[in-house]
Amino acid sequence: AGLIRTEFLFLGRPDAPDVEEQTAVYRKIAESMDGRRITLRTLDVGGDKPLEFLPTPAEANPLLGVRGIRLSLQHRQLLTDQLLAMARVAHQTPVSVMFPMVSTLDELFAARGLLDEALAATGRGRPQDLQVGMMVEVPAAALKAAAFARHVDFFSIGTNDLVQYTMAAERGNAGVARLSDAAHPAVLRLIADVAEAAVPRGCRIAVCGEAGADPVLIPLLLGLGVQELSV
Repeated sequence: AGLIRTEFLFLGRPDAPDVEEQTAVYRKIAESMDGRRITLRTLDVGGDKPLEFLPTPAEANPLLGVRGIRLSLQHRQLLTDQLLAMARVAHQTPVSVMFPMVSTLDELFAARGLLDEALAATGRGRPQDLQVGMMVEVPAAALKAAAFARHVDFFSIGTNDLVQYTMAAERGNAGVARLSDAAHPAVLRLIADVAEAAVPRGCRIAVCGEAGADPVLIPLLLGLGVQELSV
């Protein structure tokens, strides 16, 4: 499973799922995958996905605001509980933990620090098969991929948001839909930059946006160096 959207556990409910509930759900998903690797993305809310139990200030442009890892690091108990549940499951099945909407190294270091604390809290050390990665959705992250690649096992390029931010064209806005093109040369250049930075460092590169299911784009993505498609 190349992308498990854990936010669906949190949406549309009056309170956050606790560690036990999350552990049970992640374990059930893992069991259904019969021992194959699962990629658990940490909470990716904010923007167009508000949390009922966590009111946030109104933002003039929420898609450029407090969302993804930014929100999780502002509400660390949410992230700490989630990472503890993931760490528990990682001792039983191959797990990849993936952080969304990373823009800076400081965000990645902070998130990895909380993951290390969660692993220590299990009392069982670091699972042998655990992998840690991040989504590349922000052009700044793509342009600094070489710096990030030293600290992760994989990148997963979220082409939906990468296109949106590169082209300055909101995904859900019909008036600028013609600009939402994952095959635009600027977007492809960023994907190529990520691959060129990642692959020589042993950092695996995946795509988990809609482009990964487009039969026209797939040959382009493979040619640019993408190694895995989540569809």
